[in-house]
Amino acid sequence: MNSPVQTEAMPARRLPDLPFLVRYWQLLVLAALTLWLYWPTLVRLFQQWGSDQNFSHGYFVPLFSGFVIWQERERLAQVVRRPSWSGLALIVGGLGLLIVGQLGAELFLSRSSLLFVLAGFVVLFGGWNLFRALLFPWAFLFLMIPIPAIIFNQITFPLQILASKVAAATLPVFGVPVLRQGNVMTLASQVLQVAEACSGIRSLMSLMTLAIIYGYLMERRLWVRYLLALAAVPVAVAANSFRVISTGLMVEYWDPDKAEGYFHTSWGWIVFVISLIMLYGVHTLIRWTASDKGGDA
Repeated sequence: MNSPVQTEAMPARRLPDLPFLVRYWQLLVLAALTLWLYWPTLVRLFQQWGSDQNFSHGYFVPLFSGFVIWQERERLAQVVRRPSWSGLALIVGGLGLLIVGQLGAELFLSRSSLLFVLAGFVVLFGGWNLFRALLFPWAFLFLMIPIPAIIFNQITFPLQILASKVAAATLPVFGVPVLRQGNVMTLASQVLQVAEACSGIRSLMSLMTLAIIYGYLMERRLWVRYLLALAAVPVAVAANSFRVISTGLMVEYWDPDKAEGYFHTSWGWIVFVISLIMLYGVHTLIRWTASDKGGDA
């Protein structure tokens, strides 16, 4: 009998790691086409951030989303990638929103469509597991898009009326008689109008954005993060009511001219700082209450 032939198992040849440009050339091509398609929309968005103080916080939103992704890079690297063709449906749907927005001159739809296209790319090349891991920084990007004008006006006017009512109810306590008609308050020395700029919408949009950022950086408990984001609404309303009341007191007991001009404009920054302090106070109260109940775990 012939002696058995000895065989040695050859190790499987490992393919060399391909450069990033070669492995993801399809994604890079699609990203370049998307940038070309959305370039006019992005330019107008950047211009609105610079010209409209109601949405000047938009510059920080994509930067923070990028920071979150970088912060979570190790966890994201461990997510199992399962590319799904269903991402193509998201891309098509996003492009459909772009077409509808362009035809109807609706900027919100045109700008929001970009986020759905980005979500489609993530699902198409990384799968739904990766998209779920990126859900927070992706959803946060919606805060950089100015809300539609019809919704903005529906929010602004009630805030004007609310600030007027609070001021009209508070000023008499300090000896300042007030006659309120809508958002117009008649004082003994001057007529004050709670205009759109004084409605608190600016501080509300910016404070809600900062409340989410603050909650992410300072809290690990999700329920506290949600509570801080919700608390931004009453905090902004209270701080803006303080601004209107202070203006009324200034007009009555100091100088009516101080209700206008640079001093009045600077109150916007002062009120925003007060809002941040109040938000920090809310967070401190939550931590103190949760600590008493043994809820820090």
